[in-house]
Amino acid sequence: MRRSVGITGATSRTTRDRMPRGEAEHYRERAMELGVPAEAILVEPRARNTGENIRFSRELLEGQQVIVSSALLVSKPYEERRAYATARKLWPEVEWVSASTPMTLADYVETIGNASFVIGMLVGAQQRLMIYPHQGFMIAQRVPDDVVSAYERLRDAGFISRLVPGKVENT
Repeated sequence: MRRSVGITGATSRTTRDRMPRGEAEHYRERAMELGVPAEAILVEPRARNTGENIRFSRELLEGQQVIVSSALLVSKPYEERRAYATARKLWPEVEWVSASTPMTLADYVETIGNASFVIGMLVGAQQRLMIYPHQGFMIAQRVPDDVVSAYERLRDAGFISRLVPGKVENT
């Protein structure tokens, strides 16, 4: 059985300065530094969102005739649920495992350098968990009442920079 590492991603607002050649290319280099053989790495450099990460990776792997039964999703801690729910929706026959580097909110804010931007990202990520299942982008997951309440307080306090415009949450 051939084992492959599929690495996906273009750039985003939070990575373009640190990864100007695209996330996939920078992560490919890091994987090789950690000992992954170059020939085992498949790179998908076009994806600009989680859905594209999954769809384009699936196309790449199927095009290389790589049979996928399980896959590991690596993301920031706040993106784990969304990545998992999206992957389950778009490629349901694969057993998905999500992982992230343990990181405090303070540490994440330090890596980005802007607390308001990070809180806006968290609020936007929570909104997507609530609206995307209704739009067919991901599987539904239960959102606890206290999380919905915290989301609403932050949204109402003005942390709206990363919200999907014009979308109402169905909680």
